[in-house]
Parts: sequence; structure tokens; C-alpha cells
Amino acid sequence: MSLVRTGFYSALGTGARLIAALVVIKLVAAYAGPEGVGKLGQFMGLMSVLAVLAGGGIGSAIVKYVAEFRDDPERVARFLAAALWYSLCATLFMGVAALIFARGLASWLLDDAGYAGLIRILALAQVGIALLNYILAVVNGFMDVRRLALIQVTGSVLGIALALWLAREWHLYGALLALVLGQVLWLAVAVPTWWTSPYFYRGMLRWRFDGEMVLRLARFSVMTLSSALLPPLVTLVVRNRLAGAFGWEQVGYWQAVTRVSDAYLLFLTAAINIYYLPKLASTRERGALVRELRQGFRIVVPVVAMLALAVYVLRVWITQLLFTDAFAPANPLYGPQLVGDVVKIASFILSYVMLAKAMTRLFVVSECVFAASYLALVFILTARFGVVGAMYAFAINYGAYLVFNIVVVRRYLGGL
Repeated sequence: MSLVRTGFYSALGTGARLIAALVVIKLVAAYAGPEGVGKLGQFMGLMSVLAVLAGGGIGSAIVKYVAEFRDDPERVARFLAAALWYSLCATLFMGVAALIFARGLASWLLDDAGYAGLIRILALAQVGIALLNYILAVVNGFMDVRRLALIQVTGSVLGIALALWLAREWHLYGALLALVLGQVLWLAVAVPTWWTSPYFYRGMLRWRFDGEMVLRLARFSVMTLSSALLPPLVTLVVRNRLAGAFGWEQVGYWQAVTRVSDAYLLFLTAAINIYYLPKLASTRERGALVRELRQGFRIVVPVVAMLALAVYVLRVWITQLLFTDAFAPANPLYGPQLVGDVVKIASFILSYVMLAKAMTRLFVVSECVFAASYLALVFILTARFGVVGAMYAFAINYGAYLVFNIVVVRRYLGGL
């Protein structure tokens, strides 16, 4: 499966997910304005944190080791049984914790304890969300991009229908509820699609403790938890900083620009994740690894640069289309954000070498260091420049991260 073909199928699934996300944002912008969009971002951040913690942070581990072991059915069976055990244990723990602290989370993140019931629903939904993520990771590990796209497209269509209904009934609360229930609804598509695949067997639904495999998962989990958990946690802190200093309306403008950024980058990050992680995990020769990285830079970086330029040129129209005229003050924020997007994707291509080759300590330390440096830059630059300082912090921090990854990859290749 080539990068181009993988990109085509991932674009189908990603496009469907993107449309579903933009529908929800548009509904919230129409019903609740900039303040509602700011709170939507907080809730989505909480969903991301809980989904990662509840699944044990092993999605990337499943992709890596299924790709690595797929020619050895016995090891695949052992690994997946341990992965399901690991994921379910983490899910039960996090679900109970979210139920207990629902009211406090609602007050802290959304400034309204009335959303505690919604967070309790999210806590109960974690079992379904963890199972969905397990299925998607297995399908990705076998590089079955066609089935993965089918699940994403059909699930997103169901999610859009649910969001339109619930937002019309309950406005902001309904849109947030649709985000939760929509994830669980994906199982109606994911389970039969996976069940009918040529590589499925009932043993993939068996779960048991396996010391060797759980140790592999635990080591990898530390890396994926840091990469998947730190960004939403850091973003929650940034939103609180912006809300405290400038108000929720300004947070809404910042959130609007970052959501547009996340939306168009979703195509590229999905293709990189679906293709590069299993590919780099199974590539051991220096020459082959260099070719894969060069191919990524030749194809992906020019594409993201052109997309960023297009978004900048069309930023006024995009803001009006996706949000409302009330979001016009967000337009000056696009420039530094889009520069940071290009640098971010370039650094991501290289950072997957650390993930695929299980450089646990280095990866975790780098994630923590650059998360801390981003927060420091946000506080310093927003105090000097206002909300746009958060965009400057984003671009500068990823510039430093790119330099770091260049050094790491050069050293790794030199050692092969």
C-alpha cells in the first residue's frame, strides 16, 4: 500500500470526520456564539483526555505491534488478548473516576455545574469508545485502509444526523451530547465491518493478562499517553489562561482559528498516522527508512504549505462559512497559526521515528519539555501581544521541535 493510495482512502474517512466536526462547530456558533465555541473546545479537550486514558493510550501500540507481528498469528492473538485486557481495565478505572468528579469537572472546565450530567454520560460511554478505538487500531495495524475509511465515513454520517437532531432540541447541550453518543454509534458500523474482514477471528475478542505483552503495552503506553494526553491537557490550560486574561469571547476567536487549523490538517495527520506508523515499525534497513522519510517530505510538506496558503487567502470567507459574522475578529490570528502548521507537519513526519522505534525515554522527555516550553511561551507572549501571542507561541515552539527531531533522526540513522 503506497503513501498516495493510503492518502486517498484516509482522505475519504478524514473528510467525513471533518464534515461532521464542522457541522457541530457551525451549530454551536449559530446557537451559542463565540462563548459557546470556546466551551465546545473545552469539552472536546476533556473527551480527548478521557478517551486516551480510558483506552490505556495503546492505540498506537496496537497499530505498531499488529503490523510487526501480522505474519505470526500466534503472537498477534497473544498481543491482542493482552491489549483488550489492558484497555478494559483502564476504561473501568477512568469511567469510575469521571463519574465521581463529574460535578467538579463541569464547574472547572465549563463554568457550569449543570453540565455534570453530560460528563456522567461521557464517563459511561467510555467502554464503547475504548472498544471502538481498539477496533480502529486493529484495522489500521493490518493496513486495511478501505475498511477504515468505510467505518469513518458511515459513522460520521450517523454522527451528523444525530448532531442536527440533538442541537435543534437542546442547542449547545445537545451538540455536546451528540459528540459523546456519536462515538458510541460508530460501533454499529465498526463491529460488522471488522467482523467480516479476512483477518478477523473470534480470538481477537478474547481478553486475558499476559505479562510479556502487557509490559510491551505499558512501555509503549507511556509514549502514546504523553503524545496524546499532553496536547489536550496543555490546551485546557491555555484556554483557561486566555479566558482569565481576555474573556471567553476571545477564547472563541482563538478556538475558531485553531479548529480551522485542526480541520485541514486532519487529512495529513490521518494519512501520516495510518501509513507511517505501521510502515516505519516494520522497516529495519537504513536505506528503506531514509526513502520513506524523503517521500514524506517530498509529498506531505508541499501539500501542507499549499493548503496553509489557501486557507490564509480565503480566511475571511472560511470564517464566515464555518462560523458567523460575529467571528470576524478571528481573522488576524490566522497568519502565525498557519506558519506553525507547516512546521508542525514537518516535525511530525520525523517524530514518528521515535514512536515506531520505541524510543520511550527520549520521546516522553521531549513531549514534556516541549509542552512546558509551549505553556511558558503562551504566558510570556500573550502578556506582550494579547491573544495572537498564543499563535506566536505555537509557531516558535514547533520550530524548536523540528530542529530537535532533525538531530534525533540523524543520530538514529547514523547508528544503523
